[in-house]
Amino acid sequence: MTVGNNATYSDNFPIRIKPFVILILNVNICFHHVSASSFLNLNDLASSNRPFFDDISPRNVSAVVDEIAILRCRVKNKGNRTVSWMRKRDLHILTTNIYTYSGDQRFSVIHPPSSDDWNLKIDYAQPRDSGVYECQVNTEPKINLAIILEIKADDVRDLKTENRLYDSKAARAKILGSTEIHVKRDSTIALACSVNIHASSVVWYHGLSIVDFDSLRGGISLETEKTDTGTTSRLMLTRASLRDSGNYTCIPNGAIPASVRVHVLTGEQPAAMQTSAAICVKTYTAMITIISVKVLFYIPSLKDILYRRER
Repeated sequence: MTVGNNATYSDNFPIRIKPFVILILNVNICFHHVSASSFLNLNDLASSNRPFFDDISPRNVSAVVDEIAILRCRVKNKGNRTVSWMRKRDLHILTTNIYTYSGDQRFSVIHPPSSDDWNLKIDYAQPRDSGVYECQVNTEPKINLAIILEIKADDVRDLKTENRLYDSKAARAKILGSTEIHVKRDSTIALACSVNIHASSVVWYHGLSIVDFDSLRGGISLETEKTDTGTTSRLMLTRASLRDSGNYTCIPNGAIPASVRVHVLTGEQPAAMQTSAAICVKTYTAMITIISVKVLFYIPSLKDILYRRER
């Protein structure tokens, strides 16, 4: 009987522990499910706090030459991240947040306070401004939004005969200093114009082309200062060459332009050249005087010779 009872207990033992095994397995499954759900929820929460682009603006933008071009970028959940605009063709960072990192002050950022908009503004857009621009946020990994800009060429207009509409007839630019400048080659050309209004932007032209701050020439900078009475713009060109000669026009937004003529000299300054010319004239005059005196002395001798021949 004892053996029989032992056999019965052994036979029933697996049946008695089976519910406990099933219970443990179910608890384990529930635990993993809760852990996985919590992990996913944390990931979702982290993702929801990451910056992202509110991509509602067109990816292709077109503008007309000499008009304003605006590339729109709206960033949600920016936090303490940085928003930058980069020009794709040369990988040049144009702006970071509200700050401009380009010598070409036609570029600026429009960011109304407490808004998600970080729009790139290009004043007096030119055909060379066409291309791809990227709005970037310094997340990890970095996110970017590419915008394609196309500047449509307008009819070529002469700056001297072009009729413009201005806010006021009294609003005008004035060249500081002489309107005719002579500089030596390899020196620095410094031009300045004063505007009697607070102009939103000031652009310089060399001939009929806008001064290109990003050209291979290099050494070009522009400083614009707001004063109590208006705006002052200073254009600097280092290492002057003969190609820099010509007419430069200061064109403020909403004011009448002003021009200055630049002459890049290979040798002497004009004053030195005038001195040399004066010396030559004086020398020539002295020679004529000496010749005239000699002729006057020779005339009596000539009369005596002719008188002797007649006799």
